[in-house]
Amino acid sequence: MQTSADRQDRQDGHEYPAHWEADVVLRDGGTARIRPITVDDADRLVSFYEQVSDESKYYRFFAPYPRLSAKDVRRFTHHDFVDRVGLAATIGGEFIATVRYDRIGADGMPASAPADEAEVAFLVQDAHQGRGVASALLEHIAAVARERGIRRFAAEVLPANSKMIKVFTDAGYTQKRSFEDGVVRLGFDLEPTDRSLAVQRAREQRAEARSVRRLLVPGSVAVVGVGRAPGGVGRSILGNIRDAGYPGRLHAVNTSFPEDLRDVDGVPAYRSVRDIGGQVDLAVVAVPAEHVPAVVAECAEHGVQGLVVLSAGYAESGPEGRERQRALVRQARAYGMRIIGPNAFGIINTAPDVRLNASLAPELPRPGRIGLFAQSGAIGIALLSRLHRRGGGVTGVTGVSTFVSAGNRADVSGNDVLQYWYDDPETDVVLMYLESIGNPRKFTRLARRTAAAKPLVVVQGTGAAPQGHAVRATRLPHATVSALLRQAGVIRVDTITELVDAGLLLARQPLPAGPRVAILGNSESLGVLTYDRCLAEGLRPARPLDLTTGATAEDFHRALSAALADDRCDCVVVTAIPAIGEGSPGDAELAEALRSAAASVPGKPVLVVHVELGGLAEALSAAASTAPQAQAPAKPPAAASTAPRAGDRAQATASGTHPVRPAERPSTGGPAPAAPAPEGTHLIPAYPAAERAVRALAEAVRYGQWRREATDPGKVPEYDDIDEKGAARLIGGLLARGEGLTVPDAETCELLAKYGIPVRRALAAPTPDAAAEAARTLGYPAALKATAPHLRHRADLGGVRLDLTNEEQLRRAYAELTELFGSPEELRPVVQAMAPRGVDTVVRAVIDPAAGAVLSFGLAGAASQLLGDTAHRLVPVTDREATSLVRSIRTAPLLFGWRGSTPVDTPALEELLLRVSRLVDDHPEVGAVTLEPVVVAAQGVSVLGATVRLAPPPARDDLGPRTLPAY
Repeated sequence: MQTSADRQDRQDGHEYPAHWEADVVLRDGGTARIRPITVDDADRLVSFYEQVSDESKYYRFFAPYPRLSAKDVRRFTHHDFVDRVGLAATIGGEFIATVRYDRIGADGMPASAPADEAEVAFLVQDAHQGRGVASALLEHIAAVARERGIRRFAAEVLPANSKMIKVFTDAGYTQKRSFEDGVVRLGFDLEPTDRSLAVQRAREQRAEARSVRRLLVPGSVAVVGVGRAPGGVGRSILGNIRDAGYPGRLHAVNTSFPEDLRDVDGVPAYRSVRDIGGQVDLAVVAVPAEHVPAVVAECAEHGVQGLVVLSAGYAESGPEGRERQRALVRQARAYGMRIIGPNAFGIINTAPDVRLNASLAPELPRPGRIGLFAQSGAIGIALLSRLHRRGGGVTGVTGVSTFVSAGNRADVSGNDVLQYWYDDPETDVVLMYLESIGNPRKFTRLARRTAAAKPLVVVQGTGAAPQGHAVRATRLPHATVSALLRQAGVIRVDTITELVDAGLLLARQPLPAGPRVAILGNSESLGVLTYDRCLAEGLRPARPLDLTTGATAEDFHRALSAALADDRCDCVVVTAIPAIGEGSPGDAELAEALRSAAASVPGKPVLVVHVELGGLAEALSAAASTAPQAQAPAKPPAAASTAPRAGDRAQATASGTHPVRPAERPSTGGPAPAAPAPEGTHLIPAYPAAERAVRALAEAVRYGQWRREATDPGKVPEYDDIDEKGAARLIGGLLARGEGLTVPDAETCELLAKYGIPVRRALAAPTPDAAAEAARTLGYPAALKATAPHLRHRADLGGVRLDLTNEEQLRRAYAELTELFGSPEELRPVVQAMAPRGVDTVVRAVIDPAAGAVLSFGLAGAASQLLGDTAHRLVPVTDREATSLVRSIRTAPLLFGWRGSTPVDTPALEELLLRVSRLVDDHPEVGAVTLEPVVVAAQGVSVLGATVRLAPPPARDDLGPRTLPAY
């Protein structure tokens, strides 16, 4: 911690750059703090250097250098933060690595700006080499250098120092390399490249995934806050871990334990984490919030790798709790630990070699292939219950791989867990309940990559950013964020029921190859209802096949086999109602008939809609269960109404007492688990209502289409007539006038023209004579428009007169407007040459501080303003995305000849969208663009109005170095 008042404010005449401080995740999943080196760090620097091996010192200074002189210490701790900068990576406040740059001129000697090259050098403690510390420091020192106007780094490395050479060569920057005088000379540009960003993001994924794995796959666990008496949070967590069959070392900790107490329920007991012999990988903390800092300090001293903090009383409780939460995260990260929580429900891993239930769920869920993430404990237990339940809804044996309920998600968030699930071989489907998305830009990037590999189903709340996080809030409407998530391949649903419905289908069945649906069953009315729902969801159902109520199991088998064998069918919905009669099939018989028929064509999904047939759903599971059954039958997790609420955990005491005891486990009964089926058999999901089955199927169809299209996302076109440099000069000149401004009309037209976007000229008409002169200049037919804010783009109010073919009509229209709406000073009339008739549309682009640049499209007027019929895409937009953007609004048929109208020039419209996308992508200073109206005619498009707003470009987190959310 920096304590010198002189250092805190200034060093060598320059402000201390506090914004350079950052927490990073290292290659092995641990964390470190990166910060500027200051004059207060002399003792830390000397201590650090003493722990570096002679070999590493030799590599750094090219000669034996056993100790730093006083002059060295001063040089390495006194920086001006402009031409001389040093950064340190710290754990527990002590240095583990350093990096510095010195600005140099063309002659290699120290220099100041405008010199744009610097020499860079690293030193990493031997004990921390191989953890990716140098790579993280390079990202951060490069970002600092760019901020200070440095564009290139130079480094000299001994040929034997292969590790450091690899740090530079693997970074992905454009490099030059030479060998002179026995030294490898490296030079590289600091401008991010596609390769450097790809390297950075790959490292980010590996590091964050490993940090989560350290929490979910611990070799040893300590539960801190275990009560001496049965009951309470700590004691219940201990019992849940033990009862689940966790194979690792388990420890119970409570400062109130008697000194002679050796175990609790057979688990070794200790008064402090410090007393535990051997490594502790994970600590589950269930003590009052005021005692948590002492526990974290013990864990840090003992080398614990991660924490699950169940304790409440943090950001959810108000400003004081928010500051307590920030302090908790700072304390844990300072010692290399990550946190799930606080106010968490816990974590679960059902893998046979892990079997970890460090949560308040009283039973370990069935093992399976679904990963679950929830911020809310109540939602988490509800999801576990629904997935576990065998009757009264979506049923069958589909289990959980891992479960994380992150509580306040002060540190580990949905983004981190998504990084883990991306390449987790035990997880096939990801289900997430997100009350908010704190970093939409990063989540969208991670979601797109994950969705390309496995389904990602999300219920998104409308809450604010996580309490205590220093993240920029998005200004985009909730519906826009949802649309952008769908563009990224996320399956967006609105309720927990839909989340489970879609998740179970995706976990059990293959993706449909298209929207063609066959419907068959023993109820004509249920078949028709299913048919209607398919039409409503945009699917293409065939007429239902009615097998009649007298259908046998063999009839179902024969019909399903025929439907699956039909090349005109992509998926099948089977409807079934109870049948009465001597020949009616039993549940088990019907389930086996469906399973065997589905197995004959395993590439097409099959769903069942059943009415009041509890036994059929059970039989379908029995006929096709692939869930491991080595353990004894598990009882369902307690219902959400009996589970401890998040707020209840605030009442925990030092002994772990709790007002609601998870150990008191209500049983919901239910039949025994089904026997296993042959390996590779698909489970057939059963739904109690046609609308639920069809909605899940429609989501699977749309996701399958996205997966196919994602293999060829298209390209961002290059246009030869774009003048990017000319636009940059114009933007720079305009911004020199002020911080942010709406560009005047003339300069707006000039800027857009540099990107091949002509705006139809409009001339001011402050008097009738001026209007007539303008019309003569532009030519007839002409349009007369009022541009006052209350009348602009409001043709419905009568502020526009079109198709004026001569001066007489123009003067008459001018008189009518001024008579109806007021003086010309109020109306601000303009004259514009008539554009070809077509469909009026609106094109917008906006830079959101959290989500990035977003391109939007819709029809002008009520369709977009009143009905919200607007589509969105993230910039840069590819040619395929532009095509889908035009077609994704509900009113798109108006562009394609609806009811006999003339189809308009959509290729020209798509080109316009691509040019706007290029403009805002090339120039982040362009904060907003609005083209309204854009008239799309049978041939070409006409932009009749345009506004552009400029502002200094926002910071781009996704282009900067890897960091954890700030506190």
